[in-house]
Amino acid sequence: MTTARIVDVHAHVTPQRFQRAVLAGTDWFGLGPDVGELDNLRNRWPPTRRIEAMDELGVDVQLVSPTDSFYQYRREPEVTERIARACNDEVAEMVRAHPERFLGLGTLPMQDVERSNREVERGMGELGLRGFMIDDHVNNLTYDHPVFESFWATVERWRAFILVHQGRPTSVTYRIEDYFLPNSIGNLVDRTITFAALVYSGVMDRHPGLTICLGHAGGYVPYALDRLDKGWQAWPDLRGQSRDRPSAYVSRFYYDTVTYTDRNLRFLVDTVGVDRVLFGTDWPAPMVVDEPVRRIEATAVLAAEEREAILRGNAAQLPALA
Repeated sequence: MTTARIVDVHAHVTPQRFQRAVLAGTDWFGLGPDVGELDNLRNRWPPTRRIEAMDELGVDVQLVSPTDSFYQYRREPEVTERIARACNDEVAEMVRAHPERFLGLGTLPMQDVERSNREVERGMGELGLRGFMIDDHVNNLTYDHPVFESFWATVERWRAFILVHQGRPTSVTYRIEDYFLPNSIGNLVDRTITFAALVYSGVMDRHPGLTICLGHAGGYVPYALDRLDKGWQAWPDLRGQSRDRPSAYVSRFYYDTVTYTDRNLRFLVDTVGVDRVLFGTDWPAPMVVDEPVRRIEATAVLAAEEREAILRGNAAQLPALA
């Protein structure tokens, strides 16, 4: 009997081809060394050194995604498309070189839905990617907008795994930029807006085959559900196209384990169901979960079967990750 692998669904990569260009003093599709989080030296590691770190942490497989620096939704669509294609090519090359250790997520030129749809088809059909990482908004346009309808239909058809992960700016940026709050709070606010936009707009009802993981444990979603439900009940004219209260949709999404504490991990499991929780670390970001595998293996707040589901079982049940 083969033991299921521990798959980290939230792990980023800064493409080596980008690094070679900018560290040599040239730009890369107009991007310079201020992009790609190169001040974090782990972002510079080649795949072989990354695998050594995975072994130290007890991670069998990383589902690698380009860092959010490479979203570049504000650039001209044709430039962002070239950036996305180059990033996706490198992720696919990592997977081909180390098929037992890496699975791949790509990035997309989301400001142009037709270009994004083409890259979904290329990434899934030609490159063997498992899905894509996208921001919570596209230049302040949220996913309830009809312009994204064909995108959701495309990723549903390809059974792509979609990781929602904040970029810059987050909604908190417009109120305050100090104290790292645009990330430490804004990250979680944006994920909650994404959840609500997808539910209220009817996207989740029209596309029941979507596989969406809300990164960073869903942001504030688990904590906002009761108030969302109360608003849905109190203002029936403002329910959009949703067919049920927001909490009824919580089990339609997946959530990673970037919670940092046992208290919040237990609350997440109790709120969304253990079968919706996937192992994730946010490696190699400074906000990474320390000792992520050993933390889950040793925690007293999870039963043995819950630990196994989170570390191995749930990912093994997803066609995109198995």
